Amino acid sequence: MATPVKTGKPSGYLLFPWSLLSIILILVFDIGFKEFFGKNWSWIVLVLIIPAAIIENLKVGYSTIKIMFLKIVYSLLSFLIVGLAFGIAGAGWYYERFQKVQIPRVDIPWYVLLALGVILLIEIVQIFSMLKAVRREFMQFDPDN
Repeated sequence: MATPVKTGKPSGYLLFPWSLLSIILILVFDIGFKEFFGKNWSWIVLVLIIPAAIIENLKVGYSTIKIMFLKIVYSLLSFLIVGLAFGIAGAGWYYERFQKVQIPRVDIPWYVLLALGVILLIEIVQIFSMLKAVRREFMQFDPDN
């Protein structure tokens, strides 16, 4: 006797882009409130990275199409935003250092860029674990296996 499959709406925390929110908050805090936070950046970044990593880890076991699709879309947006931040920081550094041109630039410190890199590594791991879950899901329906 087959067990019925429950089909319902996924929970809100599964659909919410926690890593993308952390990336946006880190950039907004760095650009907008740099003088306000001062030397407390390491604590703020930890407070934003650790919950995002834990909550994103909870998404691994769920392999519904909606969750996987949104995870890929949010991951691509995260890579886009971090790529823009790295590009802006790199262009400003390049023009100041090699072209000797003073332009108004966004100065993103190395530890903020490191935090963004850590969040992207978390995103990459989540994507690969999600692909592993999809493979496991397809292997269940394979008649040869």
